[in-house]
Formats: sequence, C-alpha cells, structure tokens
Amino acid sequence: MIEMDADAFDAIVSDELDRLPEDMVAGLDNVVFVVEDRPEDGSLDLLGLYDGLSLTERDRYGMGELPDRIIVYREPHLDACADEDDLRDEIHTTLVHEIAHFYGIDDDRLHELGWA
Repeated sequence: MIEMDADAFDAIVSDELDRLPEDMVAGLDNVVFVVEDRPEDGSLDLLGLYDGLSLTERDRYGMGELPDRIIVYREPHLDACADEDDLRDEIHTTLVHEIAHFYGIDDDRLHELGWA
C-alpha cells in the first residue's frame, strides 16, 4: 500500500492522461475525468468506472447532455500498488480500460487484449 495525498494522486492521473495516445483521446466528446476516494459501496475492489452511454449504444447525442464520467478511485489504487511506478502503471491501465468502455469495448474483449 502507498501513502499519498489527494493532490499528488490527482497530479499522477493528469500526467497519465497526458501520456495517452492522441487517437485514443481525440474521440472523447463530452466526457469528464473525476477522481474519487472510493466507490459508493466503500470497497477497495473497483479501480475505476465509466458512467455513461457508450458510443455503440447511442442513437443520438446532442447539446445539453450531461457529460459521461470516467471515475478513477484513489484509495483502491493506493491499496493495490506497492510503489509509485506500479501506481502509474495501474492508473494508466484503468484509464485505458474505462475509455474503452466509452468506445463500446466490453470487459471480455478488454480481457482478451490484456487491459482487464
């Protein structure tokens, strides 16, 4: 487990977002990235969550829609990682995983690709 305050964790998430390939993030329309301490159930099992309607399930998407959210949970990440390098890798994987859900890629396919 790593000890890290919220500001330092947010900075790592921001840094890892900046490191994602442009073609992965270019299509993210009306999506916000949020860091929360834990999931609503208080567990440490869930590292991230895509909260929205994937592109493959939309028939229309227009102005005035609330943004989809990609949530990264701080405490589960800190609990699962041994050091900062491990943390950066896990945050990167979580971001790719949740962005993939935005594009309509399910957990089974992500597992096949090594991102689950």
